[in-house]
This record gives sequence, structure tokens and C-alpha cells, in this order.
Amino acid sequence: MSNNIASKLVNGMKGGLVAALKGSADVGSTLVHVVKDLTVSTVKGTGEVVVKGIQLPASIVKGSLHGIKEIGVVFIKSVKGVVDGAIQGAMESGVEQKDAVSGSVKQAIHTAEELGHDVADVAVESVRGSLNAVSQVGGDTASALKTAVISSYMAAEKISLEAAIQVERALKEAFDGAHDVLEEIKSSKQEEQK
Repeated sequence: MSNNIASKLVNGMKGGLVAALKGSADVGSTLVHVVKDLTVSTVKGTGEVVVKGIQLPASIVKGSLHGIKEIGVVFIKSVKGVVDGAIQGAMESGVEQKDAVSGSVKQAIHTAEELGHDVADVAVESVRGSLNAVSQVGGDTASALKTAVISSYMAAEKISLEAAIQVERALKEAFDGAHDVLEEIKSSKQEEQK
């Protein structure tokens, strides 16, 4: 997907989300559906988009989170719904589960860092959103947990060692099974370094 198409998706999602939610009294309950519906309609309306890889869900999440910031909704509380809606919409549009989860989670963390939010809290909410989305579409939640945890940690690692440590700690506290996945990452990195 070219940067031009990705940029159109980001701006389209941001504008669509702002228009759909501005003045809404209960953003929380409608957020998942708004993001999902906007994702599906945006993908249908962008015939040039090849629905493959992680760029589509990443662009959806980035645009949605920038829209959330613009309308002044509490960022951390919105992450779960944005990631949930983006994954559901992306998978419904033909994106593979692993790509939908990975792209959405990584982008949520990068956008959080870009906008000055706590990446550990965002990692936890992103994983929660991923699990809910995959459950809703009948996907493999065990696989989604692994993909989301790995994606969160890798995105945090690109930010800083401190961010990676905070994300690791938060995920281990929040999710059964996260400890094993994170230890697996570390041991495979140690093997690579030998």
C-alpha cells in the first residue's frame, strides 16, 4: 500500500470518526461500531487498496486515535474500542487475523507515544480490544493473545528499553499467558545473539 493511500485512510478515518462521534453523549458504547463500520465502508470505497498486510489496520487505528484526540474523548479509555473496531472491520474486509491484530496493536502504541500517552496502559487496552474483536468474529483468541502481546512488546521496544520494560510488566499483570509469550521472545532473542 503506498504512503498516499495510507495517508488517505488515516485522514478519512479521522474525519469520519470526528463527524460520527462529535456531540455524542456516550462515545464509549458506540466507538467499536463506528470504527468497524467506517473501516468496512472505507475499504469498500477505496478500490485501489489491496487488503493485505498490517498497513490497513494500522492506518485505521492511527486515524481513529487522532480523531479521538480531536474530539477530546479520554484517550486510554478509547483505545480498546478503536482497536476492537479496527480489527473487526479489517477482518470483515479480508485482512488476515494476525495482520489485523499486529497492525492495530503496534499502531496504537506508536500513536500513544506520538501523542504523549502511557504506552503500558495502551498496550493493555490494545490487547483487550484485540481479544474482544477476535472473539466477536469467531477467530482464534489464543493466537490473538500471542500476536497482540508480541506486537505490543516489539512496538514498545522500538520506542525505548524503558517503554518495553513497562509494557512487559503491565501485560504480565493483566493477562494469563502473557508471561510465557514474553519469556519466549526473550529466549529466542538470546538464541539469536549466540
